[in-house]
Amino acid sequence: MPATPRPRPAPRGRLALAAVLPLLLAALVSCGYGSQAVENRAKAAPQGPKLSAETVRVGYFANLTHGTALVGDREGFLQRELRGTRLRTAAFNAGPSAVEALSAGSVDIAYLGPSPALNGYTRSGGKNLRIVAGAASGGVRLVVNPERVKDLADVRGKRIATPQLGNTQDVAFLHWAAGQGWKVDPQSGKGDVSVVRVDNRILPDAYRSGSVDGAWVPEPTASKLIAEGAKPLLDEASLWPGGRFVITNIAVAQPFLERHPDVVEAVLRGSLKANAWINAHPEEAKAAANARIEELTGRPLPAEVVDSAWPTIRFLDDPLAGTLREQARHAEAAGLLEEPRLDGVYDLRPLNRVLAAQGRAPVEDAGLGVR
Repeated sequence: MPATPRPRPAPRGRLALAAVLPLLLAALVSCGYGSQAVENRAKAAPQGPKLSAETVRVGYFANLTHGTALVGDREGFLQRELRGTRLRTAAFNAGPSAVEALSAGSVDIAYLGPSPALNGYTRSGGKNLRIVAGAASGGVRLVVNPERVKDLADVRGKRIATPQLGNTQDVAFLHWAAGQGWKVDPQSGKGDVSVVRVDNRILPDAYRSGSVDGAWVPEPTASKLIAEGAKPLLDEASLWPGGRFVITNIAVAQPFLERHPDVVEAVLRGSLKANAWINAHPEEAKAAANARIEELTGRPLPAEVVDSAWPTIRFLDDPLAGTLREQARHAEAAGLLEEPRLDGVYDLRPLNRVLAAQGRAPVEDAGLGVR
């Protein structure tokens, strides 16, 4: 994996957008770059007439917060809606590589965290992708060493890990710490609580060695630490209205959306059916998601990790656009971001057409949609 790029020296006060944005809006799961195409023997075969494209290429992560795509692919929900148009999938290890693939035209649709999607949209001047739907909410917890941290007030003075400088969980923890009245330098992580940026892949080792006292991290990393003896202290969902905040979106390359709206709608129908099945059959869905992870990575997640992580994730179709706007505001308040222009990042018209056909209410874009 390439080394994580170092941030440029920051001017006094707020960081320049151009310097910090690639770091601030990096992948939610920092586990390497690149992708691999892995054929899924369990998925449905193309059947029936083709849509407007011969093939659609869909990217996602081998990660539980991408359960919609994992289940939708393995159980055939996506391919059945595509009929004779062939589904090709690619597994990505990090958001930046997925965004690059969208921009380069090597994938057409990608399941992305909010930060990579926003990063890609902003850096391209709003010209490379649109968010067309949601897929999941939640799946982020503060977990701690129970011998060192007894309650939330006891977090002060401790060493708390986040995945990466300025990523979504890093901003969330800084925002929460500020709400406790604690002062932390966002760049160095030094202050009333020490913020230690640790790659999710090596965080269990760091926790085991005592290098950190806890972590504010996404699943399944939080549950991996719980398996090491950590205690859940705070679920980030408790900080959001209704307990909902976006963790996974569906983004589409703008040229593909313009040329093949019928294909995009077919993928959205498949995603909605996958989410409905996940919510109606949680145990079967959990097993299917882990089976697909095993196909992609060569080994499944331990059962205790999946059992701990799965209930913290809510699979839904609404992209929760208001929470994306709020996450950007949190980053700005932390001194890590000058508020980017988000107008047009959403195009929820395809999703709302699919919802209307099912007799369901439309979802809102929080004023950030195409007009």
